[in-house]
This record gives sequence, C-alpha cells and structure tokens, in this order.
Amino acid sequence: MAGDCFTLADLHHLPNTQALLGTPSKKLFDSRPHVSAWVASITERPAWGKVLALIPK
Repeated sequence: MAGDCFTLADLHHLPNTQALLGTPSKKLFDSRPHVSAWVASITERPAWGKVLALIPK
C-alpha cells in the first residue's frame, strides 16, 4: 500500500476494495490518482483474476 512491493496489507484490503468498486463509492477511488493506480495494480494481478473466477455469478 505504501511501497513498491505487494504485501499482506494489500492482500488484506483487496476483497473489501473489490466490493466497493461495485458501489457508488467507486468514484472515491477514481478521483484519487494514486489510489486509483494502487487499485489497478492489485486488481490486475493474475492470481486475483483466478480468485474472481471462483465466485459464482
């Protein structure tokens, strides 16, 4: 979150961040360039895509 490496802190916030991206709160992430870049970097990870694929639709 505060550095250049993916850490457990990033991993801890990922599920909640993903949930918030589907709500009107998404605009809060989008309006902050550094937060938006952080969200993009963690949600684009291949392993996260695999996790999302396991969630029933």
